[in-house]
Amino acid sequence: MKAFEFKNVSFIRDGKKLLNNINWKVENKQNWAIIGLNGAGKTLLLQLICGYLWPSSGCLEVLNQTFGQTSIPDLQRRIGWVSTALQYQIKNGETAEKIVLSGKFASIGIYEYYSDKDLNQAKEILKKAGGSSLVGKKYQVLSQGERQLVLISRALMARPELLILDEPCNGLDLFAREKLLKQIQAIAEEPNSPTLLYVSHHTEEILPCFEHLMLLKDGTIFAQGMQQELFTEAKLSEFYSDSIEIIPLKDTRFAVYPR
Repeated sequence: MKAFEFKNVSFIRDGKKLLNNINWKVENKQNWAIIGLNGAGKTLLLQLICGYLWPSSGCLEVLNQTFGQTSIPDLQRRIGWVSTALQYQIKNGETAEKIVLSGKFASIGIYEYYSDKDLNQAKEILKKAGGSSLVGKKYQVLSQGERQLVLISRALMARPELLILDEPCNGLDLFAREKLLKQIQAIAEEPNSPTLLYVSHHTEEILPCFEHLMLLKDGTIFAQGMQQELFTEAKLSEFYSDSIEIIPLKDTRFAVYPR
């Protein structure tokens, strides 16, 4: 079973083609990282997958549902989305576990009935993600890294089949970033983990669990395939249109710098 497939998908806004002829298939349980500079179209690609935007042309299938022939709200409940942009929509006085619980309803805030069992489940998911100390704490007192951990737990609350991590390390210091990445790796290693998409423009954040890589440039797929095949100085220098140097880091991770 495939998680999703783009077939000749383009997206046009105000007469400008922002995504051009995207052909991309992700199988279930394949974990992909998407790398691209600012303005490459990474977030647009994610918004299309989640049904927040609609292709201008081409065909898009997500979780065996074809756009134009399915209920988008029902589809969105099967997808977990983690983005820094979500943080600005959450009420400061809400507790961490209530934020996690809202993921069950795919809403910002809780407007439906929930049981003590639901709330306890939210607490357990937060604890399992490494947030035991966050239970009972209000959102306004959490650090940036803690907020991201709560949002990831919120996404997992709905037991998503696809989990999208849109630059989750933005604004984190070195130690908070590594702690969050460790939790993401742990999620990927769970037996029933969802298909993961990780979006960034920092190559050092690409974990070993993301064996597949897409390079997105100016709204077009520059290259896609196995990470080890694309992580070469020749390929990345061509991608960035400048000479780069790859610095090996721990755990088979790599940093890329201008030469």
